[in-house]
Amino acid sequence: MNVAETDFRSAIRIALAEELERDDDVIVFGEDVAFAGGVFQATAGLAAKFGPDRVFDTPISELALAGAAFGAAVAGLRPVIEIMFGDFLTLAMDSVVNQATKYWYISNEQASVPMVIRSAIGAGGRFGAMHSQTPAPWFFSVPGLKIVCPAFPADAKGLLKSAIRDDNPVLFLEHKRLYGNTGADMDGTIPIGVASVVRPGTDLTIVSLMKGVHDSLAAADALGANGVDAEVIDLRTLRPWDVDTVLASVEKTNRLLVVEEGPRTGGWSAEILATVAERALGHLDDAWRLTTPDAPIPYSPVLEDAFLPGPDAIVASVCSRQS
Repeated sequence: MNVAETDFRSAIRIALAEELERDDDVIVFGEDVAFAGGVFQATAGLAAKFGPDRVFDTPISELALAGAAFGAAVAGLRPVIEIMFGDFLTLAMDSVVNQATKYWYISNEQASVPMVIRSAIGAGGRFGAMHSQTPAPWFFSVPGLKIVCPAFPADAKGLLKSAIRDDNPVLFLEHKRLYGNTGADMDGTIPIGVASVVRPGTDLTIVSLMKGVHDSLAAADALGANGVDAEVIDLRTLRPWDVDTVLASVEKTNRLLVVEEGPRTGGWSAEILATVAERALGHLDDAWRLTTPDAPIPYSPVLEDAFLPGPDAIVASVCSRQS
């Protein structure tokens, strides 16, 4: 039986078209997304099909884009915006980090912000230092934000549909070097927060996302020729990431390599390694973390004091490990 295939770029475009068709509240806007069809042609033809009220170009202002998306989402629409290059997400930080991700919390859970920020990221295309970064770690520690990072066309399509239907702000990252990749097509959605074991193995667990998954698969084939049977996990979603799937694999292989395209210091790979060290590899009682919860900082003095890792919390944490 022949399986239908599509390329990554078309998967994005089809997902947007199907969601625009399904829900009149979905709108798409950004720099050159309408007339030009996007700098990477991921939105080509959408403006002609759905008209200027649903798909439209904007001025060159990432902050204005993000602010407009936040306002539209709060007003009941489901905006999908495109920040042309992920490096420019710094210009949209306030609307995303200080507004969209906290609005549900500060509204006492009365108002959601269903907005999606799409952005092309990653190196290898010879775009230089200011157009090739992978900004996921900049947002990884922000409570209230989901981060989706697909590696295959079917995942891109199914996860983008889920992101658009989600009531939370979602950062949807698309690696520039994957737009031309082909793979199986699919219908329906893929749940956010569920990893995929794309290659089973017994000797080593390799965890990655986006282009790193393809590099890891190629490396696993080479390692196999040398007698190392590597299991490759595609996280697909970075926030929330699928802890259980990674732990289950590491408990089987007892070895872990995390492949991240990005600086070593402060990267998301450190969180994966820290979690596994705390929860899987020997249950290390001699090293652990005490942090604030993954939530916005509360206003109430009593709640804020309880939120912080103060002296009492530190003592309690140490004593709990002594018993």
